[in-house]
Amino acid sequence: MNSKQLISRDIEVFYNNASEETRLEKGMGVFEFERIKILIEKYLPIGTSKIIDIGGGTGKYAAWLAQKGHDVYLVEPVLKHIEIAKNRANKLKNKFSIHLGEARRLEFPNHFADLIILHGPLYHLQTREDRAVAISEARRVLKDNGIILAFAINYTASTVVGLLSGLIHKNSFFQMCKEELVTGLHNPPSDFPWLLAEAYYHKPEELKDEFIHQELTYLRTYAVEGMIWLDKDYFANMLNKKRRETLLELLQVTENDNYLLPFSPHMMIAVQKKYNYGK
Repeated sequence: MNSKQLISRDIEVFYNNASEETRLEKGMGVFEFERIKILIEKYLPIGTSKIIDIGGGTGKYAAWLAQKGHDVYLVEPVLKHIEIAKNRANKLKNKFSIHLGEARRLEFPNHFADLIILHGPLYHLQTREDRAVAISEARRVLKDNGIILAFAINYTASTVVGLLSGLIHKNSFFQMCKEELVTGLHNPPSDFPWLLAEAYYHKPEELKDEFIHQELTYLRTYAVEGMIWLDKDYFANMLNKKRRETLLELLQVTENDNYLLPFSPHMMIAVQKKYNYGK
């Protein structure tokens, strides 16, 4: 199957031009990678489990989970990422399997996985209907009492970045921010080609509602970066042991604070498929 059938041309071009492989090795990506591992570990089943990482990119998280002894299945629509993931898996003693596909059509049987991670789908499915299909598919292949961990971009993300960087005073950037704040739709203006391709930016309560609507039991929403990245000397302070401890303690104290979630560019929701007779 050609990946052009799975995702929009604009999204594919964006990821072919960008380097998802190196993004987690520099800047905010370094801290994002470590933080997301901490969040996932809160919900990892004891012992060997079946985990599906949907939209898992080049397989960095899949490799980490496989090395922990889990049976990991990476589902990814970008061919470039698939090839990198194959090379990564081949170097592991406990390999993970790789599947070209996307969230709205999972080629797994019902009640298959103990844990499902939705890493990218909610970013790039702009309509609620498409996101509903993706969530429904995840629910279908999840075992009873299994967990879904889904990542979303906050509706405030561009606006906060724009205020901190001064980009808010560029008219096209400001118009984009207004659209995100009002509708959640993110479409990068032509004079900012380096911005994320077409996407959807969630309000925290809206994200929760989309999962509850699918008869999934809400557990918690976590800030990924939290508000600590607003520290004006964030990168320097994260490399200072004492100051890093202060920032991480602040993150821990505020990670589930619904009022402070909009200060975090990304968030993770945890939901459970409770066993239900007749379902």
